[in-house]
Amino acid sequence: MTNILIIEDNEQLQKYLSEYMQAYGYTSHILGDYNNLPAELEKIAPELILLDINLPVFDGFYFLKLIRKHTQAPIIILSARSDEAEQIRGIEGGAYDYITKPFSIGVLIAKINALLARGRTIDGDLHMGNLRLSKNAMTLSHSDKTVDLSKNEYKILALLLTRTGEIVPREEILEALWDDANFVDDNTLTVNISRVKKKLNELGLMDILLTKRGVGYAFNAVI
Repeated sequence: MTNILIIEDNEQLQKYLSEYMQAYGYTSHILGDYNNLPAELEKIAPELILLDINLPVFDGFYFLKLIRKHTQAPIIILSARSDEAEQIRGIEGGAYDYITKPFSIGVLIAKINALLARGRTIDGDLHMGNLRLSKNAMTLSHSDKTVDLSKNEYKILALLLTRTGEIVPREEILEALWDDANFVDDNTLTVNISRVKKKLNELGLMDILLTKRGVGYAFNAVI
């Protein structure tokens, strides 16, 4: 299940957002301790964060800066402040989107689905929720676990991550791995895919790589 952290002090809106997140298959968490956000982030390991601006103790822009020190999970700001300068400040501060209140829950869900369904490049690394693929380090990380990758394992993951939810044909993956796929045994790809699945299993991601027999492979959008 995908963890979504809701940072909102209006109890009615908390309940409303939480119910809709769960209805669409997400696991929602409400921030309870505003004084200990880093510990809450570590405990929940959110794949996405919904952040209000008008909050107790400090405003949302303070929390936005603090969150970015601890996680690259995408942030969507939900705020009654509609000034353009506030929206620019939020986006430049590291938020993916800024939605003004009142808002359509349907639009919010669509944005969440689209955001979680694709990888994003940050500082040269590819991210999808709490999944991080690093080209420089040749590693794959999820939450607090990391595995080393071979060159081929990295190429397969990078291709599938950037096409999340889409079946990538075996022939296309072969061409990405070897210049001339015509002279590569098809079983070689199966072996490489098995190795990728093993690395994902080590991270606790058992069902994220899907196989369409005889066609290709797809990355599940929900992690």
